[in-house]
Amino acid sequence: QVQLVESGGGSAQAGGSLRLSCATGGYRGCMGWFRQAPGKEREGVAAIYTGGGSTHYADSVKGRFTISQDNAKNTVYLQMNSLKPEDTAMYYCAAGTYCSGGSWRYGMDYWGKGTLVTISS
Repeated sequence: QVQLVESGGGSAQAGGSLRLSCATGGYRGCMGWFRQAPGKEREGVAAIYTGGGSTHYADSVKGRFTISQDNAKNTVYLQMNSLKPEDTAMYYCAAGTYCSGGSWRYGMDYWGKGTLVTISS
């Protein structure tokens, strides 16, 4: 059973930064970050393929968020800069097989419990 554990959520002001971490337990494949704001559907934020390091981003976070991995630590990170109030959401780490072709947005098999991010204006 794959267990994903997120950490690093919290509160920040608009324009600030936060870094989320996901302990992956050594899972290899497509790792992603998703978020869900109250009253909204869950959306894919970013993904990384652990094999080659290719990355994918939602248009809403391009240039502000960076997904990365540290295979030695079995951890995937989401560095979030220039935060906006609309980034407020529960953020989830997820794992699947493939990232390519947009499949990361819909094909994740395992999910963490989430970490809350709150951005104030």
